[in-house]
Amino acid sequence: MVTRSFVAVFGVIYLILGILGFIPALSTHVPANAPSLIATGGHGDLFGLFPVNYVGDVANIIIGVWGLLSFPRVSAAVAYAQIMALIMTITVTLGFFPYTNTLYGLVPLYANDAWLHAVSALSAAYFGWVALAPTREEAAHAG
Repeated sequence: MVTRSFVAVFGVIYLILGILGFIPALSTHVPANAPSLIATGGHGDLFGLFPVNYVGDVANIIIGVWGLLSFPRVSAAVAYAQIMALIMTITVTLGFFPYTNTLYGLVPLYANDAWLHAVSALSAAYFGWVALAPTREEAAHAG
């Protein structure tokens, strides 16, 4: 049940972040020293903190909707958490290298986005693998 709750919250957060990225009033201009993008539509810093563009916003919406669709079934929620842990780990890794921190100009993965993805990866890994072990109380009620 804990993993399902995590997946629902994770999905809502990413869905909201994706939608908010499409609202220009919530984004500031990117700093002059920010890595350049090929996909410049919607490029800005959401809340002045998270680099975004429309490609990344769509990706966040997909991640959010997928999480909400995975929520009802435990097996789907666990698989989603495990896959998100892997995907977010990859995006963190890409975000820390200068040649890949924009996914070759498509999506900003640098700065605070890398840290958001790191927290997301660790959380998803915990709920995808660690939180699955039943507690003593759950084992007592089951047996």
